[in-house]
Amino acid sequence: MSDGKLSGQFFDAAIGLLQRVRDEEAEAIEAAGTLLADTVASGGRLFAFGAGHSSLAAQDVVYRAGGLALMNLLAVPGVVGVDVMPATLGSALERVDGLASAVLDSSPLRSGDTLVIISLSGRNALPVEMAIKAHALGVKVIGVTSVAYATETTSRHVSGTHLKDHCDIVLDSKITVGDAELTLDTIPAPFAPASTVVTSAILQAVMATAASNLADRGIEPPLLRSGNIDGGHEWNARVMEQYGDRIFYLR
Repeated sequence: MSDGKLSGQFFDAAIGLLQRVRDEEAEAIEAAGTLLADTVASGGRLFAFGAGHSSLAAQDVVYRAGGLALMNLLAVPGVVGVDVMPATLGSALERVDGLASAVLDSSPLRSGDTLVIISLSGRNALPVEMAIKAHALGVKVIGVTSVAYATETTSRHVSGTHLKDHCDIVLDSKITVGDAELTLDTIPAPFAPASTVVTSAILQAVMATAASNLADRGIEPPLLRSGNIDGGHEWNARVMEQYGDRIFYLR
């Protein structure tokens, strides 16, 4: 195999995963979108959390043109992306018991809200504890994870459980353990991860489902428009004024 063919192979692998998710997770995606719509309609708030590279998918649905204005980022200092130095500190913090409880105790999350937790492996203490604690607060939990990790890896939480064990709805990204789609004889490690592509697509499918569900109920979905189109800022200002009490990234 030549290097020139690898790019096409990656696209094929990513497309294959997206097709699997579309076909196998359609019911769960519909349920997740309906739950978000239920939350919006009942006056609840929406939050998304992810640690490390999983935070990319969470950030992708917050303050996003074409996205739901009510989706807020639940940020945990030190684990959102690779902005902390050294980057390995973020990975270490994901394994700290008690961190999720401390974050939720000081967050605006309350009963009636919905929290999307994104964790590829779902094995670290932070996402597992966050799901458990959120449930205790009366918050609905949607987990976006790879179920394969739950069967092929051990939990790093004291309960011995994975994220998928504490969710109202689980969305399986189908990513294989190790998150690398390609191999080459001359390269000793597998490479080319696809989890961000697939997870982001799953969440956008959920957002689209939620918007459609709200419209079917006669509720205008609180969507944002691009600030780079004429009238975009005015549109967004109207939405933000209407839902300002449920939008926390404005504060």
